[in-house]
Amino acid sequence: MAEKQYTYAVARIRTKELSLLKSAFLEQLLAAKSYAECIQLLSEKGWGDGTATDAEQILKGEQEKTWALMEELVDDVSVFDVFLYANDYHNLKAAIKMVYLDTERREAFFSHGTVQPETMLKALREQDYSLLPEAMRAPAKEAFDLLLHTRDGQLCDVIVDRAALDAIYAAGKAADHPIIREYAELTVAAADIKIAVRAQKTGKSLDFLKRALAPCDSLDVEQLAKASLEGQDAVYSYLQRTAYADAVPVLQESPSAFERWCDNLIIRDIRPQQYNPFTIGPLAAYILARENEVKTVRIILSGKWNHLREEAVRDRMREMYRNV
Repeated sequence: MAEKQYTYAVARIRTKELSLLKSAFLEQLLAAKSYAECIQLLSEKGWGDGTATDAEQILKGEQEKTWALMEELVDDVSVFDVFLYANDYHNLKAAIKMVYLDTERREAFFSHGTVQPETMLKALREQDYSLLPEAMRAPAKEAFDLLLHTRDGQLCDVIVDRAALDAIYAAGKAADHPIIREYAELTVAAADIKIAVRAQKTGKSLDFLKRALAPCDSLDVEQLAKASLEGQDAVYSYLQRTAYADAVPVLQESPSAFERWCDNLIIRDIRPQQYNPFTIGPLAAYILARENEVKTVRIILSGKWNHLREEAVRDRMREMYRNV
């Protein structure tokens, strides 16, 4: 689809943006007296089908609505595959372990990937990796063979997680629109930072770091790995010399604070798309905005269900795409 052909789709998205959740509603949700009251407030906002009371069912339904809309608006939804690769590789990990254990748990699979879980299961059971996309074949075989021979589930996950980051990054590099390139860059860099910090705390080896860290333009993964081996202060010192210097005090606070910082950075980067009428940018921004609000609502509902303090929940809430 040529850029000018996105004009109608963007016009439709503009009307959909009006129903995106704002910070004021999230505060109302947070102030609700109970989990049931939260569900009622969401229902009044059009979330769910009016009968569902289970949080995950409601949230999954909202994700379904987002992708159904994209399929309606865009002839070729593969332009958004970069947002689905995380689901694909999560499903690959699940499929590998199911075949290894000779079991099947369909609920372990995420919906909305670019590869059907049934295809992954068939490829693994029959050892026919040609059924998978080319980029997925080698890591699928390596991870499955490693699990068979070593029973090391963690290393199996590392191989697949690294492949997911590589797939996201390659899609970003190939994308025509800067919003997708920026999303891929930040997604991979944030994952690398989390890996380095966690590896430092758990004493992982250089070999582990080389397997796990995915190259990206905004970080030197060799320097990041070296810093991780040297200690926490070395990681922070390296990051202060990069575009992620502002992340250092957040990392010092907690891993969840860093997750929030990354999500908020993406939202701030995509907000200008609200004023872009002719490209794929506003559609990509809408997908990310919807994922962000689903994540935030999940945090609030989980807090209500577990009777967490309001401030503890607020500290994890994300910024919204539309604040006014």
